[in-house]
Amino acid sequence: MWPPIRPELAGIEPYGAPQLDVPVQLNVNENPYGPSEDCLCDIAASVAQAAVDLNRYPDRELVELRAGLADYLHRDVPSVRVDPAQVWAANGSNEVMQQLLQAFGGPGRTVISFAPTYSMYPEYARNTHTEWVAGAREADFSLDLDKARALVEEVRPSVVLLPSPNNPTGTALPPAAIRALCEAVGDEGIVVVDEAYGEFRRTGTPSAIEMLGDHRNLVVTRTMSKAFAAAGLRLGYLVADRAICDAVRVVRLPYHLSAVSQATALAALRHADELLANVDALRAERDRLVSWLRAEGYEVADSDANYCLFGRFADRHAVWQGLLDRGVLIRETGPEGWLRVSVGTPDEMAAFKAALTEVKGERA
Repeated sequence: MWPPIRPELAGIEPYGAPQLDVPVQLNVNENPYGPSEDCLCDIAASVAQAAVDLNRYPDRELVELRAGLADYLHRDVPSVRVDPAQVWAANGSNEVMQQLLQAFGGPGRTVISFAPTYSMYPEYARNTHTEWVAGAREADFSLDLDKARALVEEVRPSVVLLPSPNNPTGTALPPAAIRALCEAVGDEGIVVVDEAYGEFRRTGTPSAIEMLGDHRNLVVTRTMSKAFAAAGLRLGYLVADRAICDAVRVVRLPYHLSAVSQATALAALRHADELLANVDALRAERDRLVSWLRAEGYEVADSDANYCLFGRFADRHAVWQGLLDRGVLIRETGPEGWLRVSVGTPDEMAAFKAALTEVKGERA
């Protein structure tokens, strides 16, 4: 076999969503509203300043960035004020997750999640030689807490991954579920609540950040890719007990986050008000989309994210292709018979609805 790759990786295709040049791209949950002119000017000036010292290594401890992220989290969850030492950042929440499994997973250790869930989780496990165990969600994509607790008690995992809102379904976990699983795992492992879409949660849906003071084994991960309209920045972060952050620092690569990335993220944080101004509009657009899809006879999962999972289709690929033929790209992911569509601008949503109506009419 050439090249002499690890046997379990032989023949595996790399992760990736379709990147197609079509008028309406609603497949990867991006924020459709880009940075403002003021924000762009600040980013350009900050990067230019960072470039002056590009012959030097960046701050490997991310001191200023961690402080900026801690301040932002207090704004998002006013009842909690975390120390910057409780925050860690990396190149996207993907790298944050991989660092967590490098530190807390590994040979002889197990990670649990509950399907359907984010398709990269098993790959994080595979890449870190951590055993992957998938429990199951209920028909409405909720967790049966008794079953979940029983699985944890049986497997005794080192890591439990709980996306909330869940990807691809958009469903959020109730605080009781997070608390119960933190207690079931105890000091034998950590519970990671992935809040990549946390800023899009509906009014009254709490963040797991509120529970950090009660559970030292709880980790909450976030990203600037979604609500901050900075998918191209690749900046993810976690907030947790300081001991967990220190453990992750052991496995990080030296100077893993460039000076340019740190400068860009800090500039974006300075413009948080304007970058997040569209979040309310996207939430309202999402709720209108859910109502429209249900009125059209589709089954739609409750969503606290900036996307909707809808179905059910006897041949979802044919529907996906029919939309693509009309210039609308969505995602063929999740349980069989379902499709996921990101929330876009009003014009993009109108194009999606018109295309779906045509496809539905053809298939009637």
